[in-house]
Amino acid sequence: MKNLKTLLILPLLTIIIFIACSNGDDATAVPGEDEKEQPADTDYDISIILSKFEGTGLSYAVNGNTVTFTTQDLPNHTSPYWPTNDPLYEAYNGTNSNWRINPNTISEQNIVFTISLNPSEALNKQATGLGPIGISRNGVVFFNQYAGPDQPLTNEIDSFDQWLGHPQRTGQYHYHMEPIYLTQQFGEDAFLGLLADGFPVYGPLEDGKTITNDDLDSYHGHTSATADFPDGIYHYHITSQDPYINGNGYFGTPGNISN
Repeated sequence: MKNLKTLLILPLLTIIIFIACSNGDDATAVPGEDEKEQPADTDYDISIILSKFEGTGLSYAVNGNTVTFTTQDLPNHTSPYWPTNDPLYEAYNGTNSNWRINPNTISEQNIVFTISLNPSEALNKQATGLGPIGISRNGVVFFNQYAGPDQPLTNEIDSFDQWLGHPQRTGQYHYHMEPIYLTQQFGEDAFLGLLADGFPVYGPLEDGKTITNDDLDSYHGHTSATADFPDGIYHYHITSQDPYINGNGYFGTPGNISN
């Protein structure tokens, strides 16, 4: 009888030991959140799109693995915010029936961006600040989706000119949303500029489809092929809904901005 009990207990002990070992430190681990969120290993080079930047008072210079843009931030299109004696002055002729002019006038700036030519995903994402967060291909700066600290653009939108830009109190003209002068000129699927982290900004179309916020991640971008980067690149898209250009911050590490 004693031998029979021993024979029955031994297989049970073997099962218990096997389960305990399987749950120990040597077991194969399921990737945790930290492992899942590690930046992707990429090898992007944005040098090929630098020649698309052209505008009044706009220049750039490559130094090693960075490019430095210097812009006077002067739009190459009409606006009611130009002084009335300027050839580019044009009264508002847009579609917003609630439009009202703000008291500011476009004036020359000196804004400098130093941006990596090889952007990559940042391990620690940074929020965009108020003021310039990127530069469009005509030298006008991009702003984020806020009129002030955590203040939506709800009321400020009514001061955007017919090209959806306007100047702030020091005369710094900027786009918070689609620069329709550029999309009308180059196409709604065209390259429109760069954010300070080096990742490109494209218009609201991709492969003939209108991009919505649901198509993009929380930073307002995704990775896919573009006309400029047929092998694919992470890029932002401008959409018709808040946050328009950028979402929860930069996908990559922003370079230096001075203004």
